[in-house]
Amino acid sequence: PVFTGLYYSFTDWNGLSKKYNIIGFKNYINVLKDGRFRNSISLTFFYTILLVVFVMAIALALALLLNSKIKHRNLYRAIYFFPTILSLVTVGLIWNQIFYAVIPSIGKALNISWLSHNILGNAKTALFGVLIVNVWQGVAIPLVIILAGLQSVPADLYEAALLDGASAWDKFKNITFPHIVPVLNVALVITMKAGFTVFDYIQAMTGGGPGYATESIGILIYKHGMTEMKFGYGAAESFILFLIIALISFIQIKYLDKKGA
Repeated sequence: PVFTGLYYSFTDWNGLSKKYNIIGFKNYINVLKDGRFRNSISLTFFYTILLVVFVMAIALALALLLNSKIKHRNLYRAIYFFPTILSLVTVGLIWNQIFYAVIPSIGKALNISWLSHNILGNAKTALFGVLIVNVWQGVAIPLVIILAGLQSVPADLYEAALLDGASAWDKFKNITFPHIVPVLNVALVITMKAGFTVFDYIQAMTGGGPGYATESIGILIYKHGMTEMKFGYGAAESFILFLIIALISFIQIKYLDKKGA
């Protein structure tokens, strides 16, 4: 499929016709000149950065909490993991109704003006609405991964630190964090992938709108390839996205290898 898509990226195929022309790098040149493509790339990077920051921070905080000796830990773990059993489209549609009807109704009842509007209908806030939903559902997997890493830290290290009078921050900085760096990297890769490939939430909640306010690169590729019937053009966009992700992954792997050495 990868090589097939790469082949079609050098054609003007519309996705249906048996006839098409080889047009060389014309699609790639036009894509790089396309302001809409550049906007979608910038938006996707911005979205991914925010997603990584919020998901990793919340997942780490919850993992530390659930790893402590609190009551009903297993119940809390089940609650936090529950959203992952729902499909992305289902979650998007449910939250779409929450943003569209439930929250504005509460805002009007409480006479809170900024809460009385559907944030998905505002170009300035729509992306953050999608982000909230993605974070809500996306925290669970990194949480489980980080929690497993925390449980693998030898208990005798904490006991020795306690005897030395180390504070909670000292124990986290010198013991916990160094031991969970590998699992943090795994969680980071998973979250970055979710950000760069975000599609279902946006398709279910905003369709890329209002205007182009939530048009991620995945949504743009879908529109060009499936809606506007410019399959070759969409294939070129897909391969450029593939190269960007591959470059980022390569840099990350080299960095991790250097840190491991």
